[in-house]
Amino acid sequence: MTDIVRHNQDQGACGDGATLNAFLRRAAIVDCKLVPWGSNYTFVVVMVDPAGDRPETICIYKPRAGETPLWDFPSGTLYQREYASFLLAHRLGWDFIPHTIIRDGPHGIGTVQLYVEPDEQTRYFSVRETFADDLRRIALFDLITNNADRKSGHFFRGKHDGRIWGIDHGLTFHVQPKLRTVIWDFRGETIAERFVDDLIRLYADDALKDVLRPHLDLLEIEALRGRVARVAEDGVFPELTSRRNIPYGW
Repeated sequence: MTDIVRHNQDQGACGDGATLNAFLRRAAIVDCKLVPWGSNYTFVVVMVDPAGDRPETICIYKPRAGETPLWDFPSGTLYQREYASFLLAHRLGWDFIPHTIIRDGPHGIGTVQLYVEPDEQTRYFSVRETFADDLRRIALFDLITNNADRKSGHFFRGKHDGRIWGIDHGLTFHVQPKLRTVIWDFRGETIAERFVDDLIRLYADDALKDVLRPHLDLLEIEALRGRVARVAEDGVFPELTSRRNIPYGW
């Protein structure tokens, strides 16, 4: 298992997007084990390339059928939001989400995401100075995607590559304000010009709607564009408000 995980990291969790896409879509799932925590069903799967071009690879599989119904998010949409988050991060050039696709699996359609082994010694308070810019980028991403569940365990440093990664983006893109995150270190701080430029470029991206439309409602896409415009115009990380801004079980 350790050799398989290290192979994942040696190949890069984002790597060549076209090559990874092709592999993840054609690979056979030869093992599927339930991760025994979390509110939704999540599985660790081992994927084998029938063409023999790539060694066994570990991924995380989240089927639509395993999603717990929520009162505020439409049922059966969390896997689509996971994938839309990956697409949006890639569109921004902020490749901090491991490569993700949608495909069929042992329990039906869902997301399959390349597994990145975390450095278990890394905690939020130990990375927020060394990796401050990475956390700023994730905080901005959560702001524009309206992420309702950025717990401290939803970002981590990779054990083998030393990069900061973000996972678990199912509770995103709601049209109503839902932002709940543990990353409030930068509240009131001016957003760096390079990040604002990325947001302006994203807002002007004429293809963005077509990229996201298969996975999000039109109103959600328009709400996303509105948040992007407001954040770019304000140019400041928001302050805490009177509503609940910290996720449950952070």
